[in-house]
Amino acid sequence: TAVGFGMDPDLQIDIITELDLVNTTLGVTQVSGLHNASKAFLFQDIEREIHAAPHVSEKLIQLFRNKSEFTFLATLQQKASTSGVILSIRELEQSYFELESSGLRDEIRYHYRFNGKSRTEVFPYRLADGQWHKIAVSLSASHLLLHVDCNRIYERIIDPPETNLTPESNLWLGQRNRKHGFFKGVIQDVKVIFIPNGYITQCPNLNRTCPTCSDFLSLVQGIMDLQELLAKMTAKLNYAETRLSQLEDCHCEKTCQVDGLIYRDKDSWVEDDHCRNCTCKSGVVECRRMSCPPLDCPPDALPVHVESQCCKICKAKCIYGGKVLAEGQRVLTKSCRECRNGVLVKVTETCPPLNCSEKDHVLPENQCCSVCRGHNFCAEGHRCGENSECKNWNTKATCECKNGYLSVQGDSAYCEDIDECAAKMHYCHANTICVNLPGSYRCDCVMGYVRVDDFSCT
Repeated sequence: TAVGFGMDPDLQIDIITELDLVNTTLGVTQVSGLHNASKAFLFQDIEREIHAAPHVSEKLIQLFRNKSEFTFLATLQQKASTSGVILSIRELEQSYFELESSGLRDEIRYHYRFNGKSRTEVFPYRLADGQWHKIAVSLSASHLLLHVDCNRIYERIIDPPETNLTPESNLWLGQRNRKHGFFKGVIQDVKVIFIPNGYITQCPNLNRTCPTCSDFLSLVQGIMDLQELLAKMTAKLNYAETRLSQLEDCHCEKTCQVDGLIYRDKDSWVEDDHCRNCTCKSGVVECRRMSCPPLDCPPDALPVHVESQCCKICKAKCIYGGKVLAEGQRVLTKSCRECRNGVLVKVTETCPPLNCSEKDHVLPENQCCSVCRGHNFCAEGHRCGENSECKNWNTKATCECKNGYLSVQGDSAYCEDIDECAAKMHYCHANTICVNLPGSYRCDCVMGYVRVDDFSCT
């Protein structure tokens, strides 16, 4: 399968070259990569459509046909704590091959199909840390290998993935589809190789059993550099210990600065805009949302948010043509009417002109004035709490809880932390103790054990 020191071009596909990203402007920009041997591209946080042309999809389908061994390779730098799809080969909502990196849960997820059903393998690993990484996913029938930075991270036996793609299959880079899974960061050297142990093309040293003379000399030089660094660090540590001993007799109170105001330790205040009680604790601001009592409205009223109030109150509802309207909601009849104190009141506001064709006009929910398709409702000030985020839809905006959080009393505008430890929603293995964190968790070693990785100790 080899030609000289390279690969048989008939057994691989260079995704970035095939997609012709140099001539794609929307959503991607060519930047400096980990190295200059190939082009690297920054995938920006805007709507984009980076997918294969029909002739590229046909080439991919032919390469995958009746293949039981292949390797996906990529070099990437993912923005810290973000989530996104690196590569997806799919037909509509069905994924034949999809690699996703979740920085919110520190996971790498591999989605595939087996006997017509979706399967997912989850690998706890922090890939979204703002650093460069090489990743290789190798499959041989039901045997899966995951390499990161030339280290074998996981090895598993899985259901053999389907590789006979349908003619409607398409390839997406840096996203799941037109709307979801946008990757944020830089991608370089994206390839699919159809040979056994294809990860060796990314990490040639994994194919060697004995070190060379060059390896030995590099090791000696590395030890000398470490000895020099150790001497410098020892000198800095001695200086720091001297300074620290001079400060031991001082007492400093840590304060908190918020919006130009200074709060002393243990001071408390109320944030009106966020409906939160806040306290300064040793220089760190800790805030908790005010709890609202359960609201039991009479049959002729609905709970609604009122400006300058944190908790919803009951306001009289309106009924028009069988449709129930809450306070402030509108309905378009012969004229525009708004529900106020249980009565539909005529509204005389004029609608602004729209900069789009009539077929792209969309009427938002509970409004009288149309907007252009793709309108950003979140930019109009749709209010979501600190643990939820605004999501745009065709006719409205809604709040959705971030990963690791759950809605408060069914209202996704305000979300509270999920205790993954108490709910047993974690990956902590034996010899560890699960510790809950805001929106996440960590695995601490039991006394007497040392860490193997983020999730296990020995």
